[in-house]
Amino acid sequence: MPRISRPALAIIFTAGLLSGCSSTKEDPTANWSTDRIYTEARDEVQAGGFDKAVPLFEKLEGRAAGTPLAQQAQIEKAYAQYKAGEKEQAHATLDRFIRLHPASPAIDYALYLKGLVNFNDNLGMFAWLSRQDLSERDQKAAKDSYQAFSELVTRFPASRYAPDARQRMTYIVNSLAQYEVHVARYYYSRGAYVAAIARAQTALSDYQGVPASLEALDILINSYDKLGMNDLRDDAKRVRDGNFANAADATKTPAAKGPWWKIW
Repeated sequence: MPRISRPALAIIFTAGLLSGCSSTKEDPTANWSTDRIYTEARDEVQAGGFDKAVPLFEKLEGRAAGTPLAQQAQIEKAYAQYKAGEKEQAHATLDRFIRLHPASPAIDYALYLKGLVNFNDNLGMFAWLSRQDLSERDQKAAKDSYQAFSELVTRFPASRYAPDARQRMTYIVNSLAQYEVHVARYYYSRGAYVAAIARAQTALSDYQGVPASLEALDILINSYDKLGMNDLRDDAKRVRDGNFANAADATKTPAAKGPWWKIW
């Protein structure tokens, strides 16, 4: 095998370096002002290009570090991440914003957005196809969403975002109660009356005054009756008669085909 001379190796090595440098992707924003970066990022958001807006907001955060514009870029980046479907990243951005800027006038919006990210995650992207209600899905996101909305309305009751947050909190509470009733109904239909009683009691004790209370009481009454626990059955009947005297037995009514309460 012929040997390559050192000068030839040097030429090859240099050519490789130049080739590598020429293939390096140039930053089109290198000479942009912070104002232009912000304008371009906002234009992408307005056009629905959320995935393109995110890196622009990230560049702006670095270039405008320590200024109000950097804070604005961070909170708007969280929104773009949320709309781009990058929900974990949006959470991380919002948590960082809240931690680093506790006195920011945008804290109420950050909490509202944090609630929205979890709220929509719980509904599911294809919920409308299956007509699946929030109450039939995993409840962790709903509880996290409620916590964020609750902090918002507690700390900033006059916030412009508080009214919508309160309505969503009501929806979440009703849905969490309905979830317990879904599970109780499942156990009752399979003759697991003790388990049905436990879940119905949870719905009644943890989420008082919600629409799901009627079916929870009926499941309790019928389960106690199946088990021959007549005193407890009669106690549950008295509570039902005091609150839903004229309502039909909810356990004999088909479950709703779609979301039972939605305002937006």
